[in-house]
This record gives sequence, structure tokens and C-alpha cells, in this order.
Amino acid sequence: MSNIKVELKKNQVDKIKEICKSFNNNPGELINALHKVQSTFGYLPAEVQEVVSQEMDVPLSKVYGVVTFYSFFSMIPKGKYPISICTGTACYVRGAETVLQEFKKELGIEVGETTADGKFSIGCLRCVGACGLAPVVMVGEKTYGRVSPEMVKDIIKEYNE
Repeated sequence: MSNIKVELKKNQVDKIKEICKSFNNNPGELINALHKVQSTFGYLPAEVQEVVSQEMDVPLSKVYGVVTFYSFFSMIPKGKYPISICTGTACYVRGAETVLQEFKKELGIEVGETTADGKFSIGCLRCVGACGLAPVVMVGEKTYGRVSPEMVKDIIKEYNE
């Protein structure tokens, strides 16, 4: 976990407050508010969580607990092209692990990290519901089925052109 301090600008703080207000600052809407904030900012650094905590009158520890519990939420910025390898049972059995290793090798980053140029990040997810196409990889919203380690270079190349 990196400890990079994020300086929020006044308009960013105002936007977070506006989002929380759109959920009536109701603590029961915390997850929905965090989804909306993340879709606006791309990720949820500690400084953003603090504003949400204050606005929704929820302890910061609870906000942090929700952000770290649900894999959808991220505390680090994702790459322009987030790569997600499905590690659900069907994909795992059909070689998702070797596909994941190949992405890590080709990009020189670990799961949860982003390349220095900000282009790619790697994550794992549990089942995208395309088990018949296992192993499955998603790059942003695009799904690739029956991915082999040999296909990894070509998938990356698609986004480097």
C-alpha cells in the first residue's frame, strides 16, 4: 500500500460532497455513494474516503473497511486499460494462472499495480459469467475468451498502437 498523499482541489471536494448529498448523506447509502465517487475519480484514496466519512457521518474506519472488503473498489489509480484476469474455478482449472503470470511478465508489474506510463493495471476477479470461454480476460469492458499465454503479447499490442 503506497502512502502517496493526494491533494484534493476545492472543486474535487465539492464534487464528493455533492455526490454524498445526492444520497441524502444517508449512511445506509455508503456503498452506492462510494461507487459513484469512484466512477467520478477512478479510485478512492484515503483523502477521498475522509471527505465521504465526514459528509455521510460514517467513521473513517468503516469507510476504509468497505473499500478494502469489496474488490470493485480501488485505493490506487487503475491504468487507462485495466486488465482483469478471471480466477474463478472454470478459468483457474483451464489455466488462468499461467495467463496471469504472462501478463505480469510482459508488463513488469504485479496484481494491483499500474505500469509507470499509466496505461495498464492488472487485477483478478471472480467469475465474469463466461465460464464456457475459460480462461477469460477483460481489458476495460472488452472480454477475451479462451486466452492462452501465447495470446497475451497480442492483446497488449492491441492497446499499444
